[in-house]
Amino acid sequence: MTDHIALPLSILIPLIIGLFVHMFGDRPNQRDAVSLIGGIVTFIMVGWLLPEVMAGARPSASLFEMLPNVSLAFRVEPLGLMFALIASGLWVLTTLYAIGYMRANGETDQTRFYLFFAIAISSAIGIAFSANLLTLFIFYEALTLSTYPLVAHKGTDEARKGARTYLVILLGTSICFLLPAIIWTYGATGTLDFEPGGIVRGHLPPAFAPLLLALFAFGIGKAALMPFHRWLPAAMVAPTPVSALLHAVAVVKAGVFTMLKVGVYIFGTDYLAETGASVWLVWLAGFTILAASIIAMTKDDLKARLAYSTVSQLSYVTLGMALAVQSGVMGGAMQIAMHALGKITLFMCAGGIYVATHKTKVSELDGLGRRMPFTFAAFAIGALSIIGIPPTGGAWSKFYLMLATLDAHQQVLLIVLMASSLLNVIYLLSIPARAFFLPEAGTALRGFGTLKEAPLLCVLPPCLTAIGTIVLFFHADRIYWLIALIPTAGGHF
Repeated sequence: MTDHIALPLSILIPLIIGLFVHMFGDRPNQRDAVSLIGGIVTFIMVGWLLPEVMAGARPSASLFEMLPNVSLAFRVEPLGLMFALIASGLWVLTTLYAIGYMRANGETDQTRFYLFFAIAISSAIGIAFSANLLTLFIFYEALTLSTYPLVAHKGTDEARKGARTYLVILLGTSICFLLPAIIWTYGATGTLDFEPGGIVRGHLPPAFAPLLLALFAFGIGKAALMPFHRWLPAAMVAPTPVSALLHAVAVVKAGVFTMLKVGVYIFGTDYLAETGASVWLVWLAGFTILAASIIAMTKDDLKARLAYSTVSQLSYVTLGMALAVQSGVMGGAMQIAMHALGKITLFMCAGGIYVATHKTKVSELDGLGRRMPFTFAAFAIGALSIIGIPPTGGAWSKFYLMLATLDAHQQVLLIVLMASSLLNVIYLLSIPARAFFLPEAGTALRGFGTLKEAPLLCVLPPCLTAIGTIVLFFHADRIYWLIALIPTAGGHF
């Protein structure tokens, strides 16, 4: 099989799997098996492209021309391949987890859930492999529309309200800001292709660069920059596997991935540094990092706390791009991978806690660690990675981002990152600390008692992803060398 076949199959296989899921809707075992196999096959297809990309090849495919010099086209480059590997790889574990969670909770409309889940993954991979802004925009909107039914899955008034907020903010920002930014870029440059070093240099007066960047930054609503972040906490009404999809596998990662692509391939880090166009974005990202962390500390609802944690952590990627230095791009790209594993671990653990105990509040978790040791141990490891403490993978992304603040001579932002990490310690590590070291309500503080873990399929996936965060710490060089292939105006990293 050639890479030119693997490229379209990576996008098409999830859609084909969605059809089979629909066909086997009345046979749950076959339906769930098809979903799991589809995830594995998709991951293999994406992984097939890795050796060629590492060797310097850039597989591509063009379907038809939509505008002069703009086709519906795909091209595999290092940053997109990394995102596709994350999305397809975590699809496997999320599907495994979803089978256990959905069955344990007796969730209805499971066929619809797996169908739209597959469409969402196809959209995410389409975003990853887009060769130009218009192709990316099409799949970006497809991802929003395909995840709306997932957010509204429970069908309650609260779920419908949360889904409306989700849809209005994401569609509103993309139509009101992102689409005009794309049109402006096309009018100024005559192209929308992602090119090394960017395409706006020589076509956009430096005075207008901050305005165009603002349209992109606020138009990419999935990056959850304040004040367009409310969709993310609102979407927490969805089942936990959907929360994992939103926060780790597809939606938010599509947002910050798009932010990086725009910074590197549309503006170019050299152009951003020369014009100072991204200075304002540096400070907005810094504000979002701290403000969301402070809000997270006030949330007693576990998923709400994790949601605001995600808002904060996403802005690390935006900050890395806006600093307009190579170490910032490296740190931002690494943060996409490291945060994916760490945060999916935390959300899976939150779901496991709900399945086993039906508890959703942090204040209700006292002493549960001695009855659910595997779940809370995995949570603790995931939290350490989000904070950036060795030996977890998150340490590397935080290291490069801190280095980027020094390279960009923005020492104040170094203090922001350090303060954020301290806040993370308070609102994340306090959860397993309460679970392991405080007495359970109505009992004295004792040793480990009768285990009350969630079903195996709700415990095994977060344990695997928690181990994965440690593996990434020792094998971060694999990600480094892939990201180092990202071309810049002056060559590679």
